[in-house]
Amino acid sequence: MLDLVLTNKEGLVGDVKLKGSLGCSDHEMVEFRILRAARRACSKLTTLDFRRAGFGLFRDLLGRIPWDKALEGRGAQDSWLIFKGHLLQAQEGCIPTKRKSSKNTRRPPWMNKELLGKVKHKKEAYRGWKQGQVAWEEYRETVRAARDQVRKVKALTELNLARDVKDNKKSFYRYVSDKRRTRENVGPLRNETGDLVVQDREKAEVLNDFFASVFTGKCSSHTAQVTEGRHWENAEPPTVGEDQVREYLRISVGPEGTGG
Repeated sequence: MLDLVLTNKEGLVGDVKLKGSLGCSDHEMVEFRILRAARRACSKLTTLDFRRAGFGLFRDLLGRIPWDKALEGRGAQDSWLIFKGHLLQAQEGCIPTKRKSSKNTRRPPWMNKELLGKVKHKKEAYRGWKQGQVAWEEYRETVRAARDQVRKVKALTELNLARDVKDNKKSFYRYVSDKRRTRENVGPLRNETGDLVVQDREKAEVLNDFFASVFTGKCSSHTAQVTEGRHWENAEPPTVGEDQVREYLRISVGPEGTGG
């Protein structure tokens, strides 16, 4: 700052010192400290706390509703709204909520308690180095040790996930999904008239009409098709018979339930 320090609150700044002129300028440099702690942003978002949920009571409340009578003569949209209303009412009474905090976000699968201590120690060393309480060599060694430990634990975790992928597919694909930077969207669809649909709202309406036909009894002769992949415009689509399915199941399962 040059020459002046202006504040709208007494006691906000302190340790004001003049540091001489800046080069050949007539202005004086002013050094000062802001005597105020940084305000932490407090999240007001809430989420469901399933760990404290009463699922027994939740199932009991939904089980008491006579669904046949409640949904009798209703269409797909009305049935969904009735079901949604009962579901949210039971959810409000059985599943408590909690404030969502950035500290409680899901940690990487390779982050264990020991590694968390290393990362915390690295942050403390950085803070001490910035304040002149820790030497640069000590801070550099702390950073290097934490980085090497993170790389080793991360590589070991990925190796275990790849090795156990046949027995634990869910954890493997969750890890892969978290590593992806982009998310795949629903591809272009064809509506009942055969026109290509690319807008999100139009695709949602095509999917809604198709799934609503299950409840209304109207079965569309033209199934919503994703245009990616093979096209069957000039040839008939392949058919799968019951004998083919039984033969495939027999080969896959094998005699007496053994793997084929």
